[in-house]
Amino acid sequence: MVLLLVIIYLAFISLGLPDSLLGSAWPTMYEGLGVSIDSVGIISMIIAGGTILSSLWSDRMIKHLGTGKVTLISVAMTAIALMGFSFSNSFVILCLCAIPLGLGAGAVDAALNNFVSLHYKAKHMNWLHCFWGIGASLGPIIMSYSLIQWQSWNCGYGAISLIQFALVIALLFTLPLWKKAAIATDKDAEMQQGLSAKNLIRLSGAKQVLLACFCYCAIESTVGLWGSSYLVTIRGIHSETAAWWISLYYLGITCGRFFSGFLSIKFQSKHMIRFGQILIGAGIIILLLPAKGNALLVGLFLIGLGCAPIFPSLLHETPNHFGSRHSQSMMGLQMACAYVGTTFMPPLFGLLGASISYYLFPFYIAILLAVMIFMVTLAYQKTEIRANFKQLHKKHL
Repeated sequence: MVLLLVIIYLAFISLGLPDSLLGSAWPTMYEGLGVSIDSVGIISMIIAGGTILSSLWSDRMIKHLGTGKVTLISVAMTAIALMGFSFSNSFVILCLCAIPLGLGAGAVDAALNNFVSLHYKAKHMNWLHCFWGIGASLGPIIMSYSLIQWQSWNCGYGAISLIQFALVIALLFTLPLWKKAAIATDKDAEMQQGLSAKNLIRLSGAKQVLLACFCYCAIESTVGLWGSSYLVTIRGIHSETAAWWISLYYLGITCGRFFSGFLSIKFQSKHMIRFGQILIGAGIIILLLPAKGNALLVGLFLIGLGCAPIFPSLLHETPNHFGSRHSQSMMGLQMACAYVGTTFMPPLFGLLGASISYYLFPFYIAILLAVMIFMVTLAYQKTEIRANFKQLHKKHL
């Protein structure tokens, strides 16, 4: 199990590597491709669409192939797609390569999150998502090196593709370990009960958990995309300083998940979620105050720290909320809802900011936070009621 855990950690780094490549390379890419700078939205939407679809299909794929094979196939698709990016100088070809890139990312994300929630403790879920942050941070570094040393964004994509292919080889040799892990614990492949999305939503607490995942990812992505614009247009911060401060927001998420792994040894996941929500609320309050300078930096960093434990803890609680029989189906649906929040809520704020004012930024985040708090509270209430009912039923038997 130790070797398998190492492979899973490496897989989470590989999940993060491609996520930040397009944004860091696009200022150099679009002129050579002969398209406008806003055309990146088309590629981004294709990737997001593939990710949402494969998250929804992940349950069926894992049921027939197993977590190990789905992870292998998904990473291979990602590696091939990135290699396609590295050889392409056509916008149309990039759009075609974006399809397997999105499909591969969604399936492996849902598969690994469910596998970890079933077979490992909460600390590993936090640390694994921390490793995703490491991968997301390394991607722009590799791309920057490629642009400086080789004056080519294609080489940056090629380098990331080779890393992914190396992981494919490692996954190929460790396929037997995935089967042993399932047999040694709860035989999850046999216990999983696939349900349609319609029936999954009817499960007690499902709507609340799905909305909580949606709101969390909407907060994380909206702050990342529009936080800098808010600082520049509303708070009068220099653009270069604002960009640096947003990087510290992401640093807060990554460092927070590292320390959350240790805190989760002592605190339950629901307490970790509450801690995170309180920190986000404190950060929003600071952004609403008339303070300037370092106070705003503290606010952004607190929001990042608050974001850190929430999503890993929500995912790790999936078997607790819905049982191991439905956990894989629900994990795929949760990831799909999370990607919908990531895809559509930041552009929605962009429309609001452009038509009304970017001054609405902290209020927009606050509304999403309030909805998430309410949904998480309801979800745990339903879970506790269900657990108490089962205990009473056992006593009567």
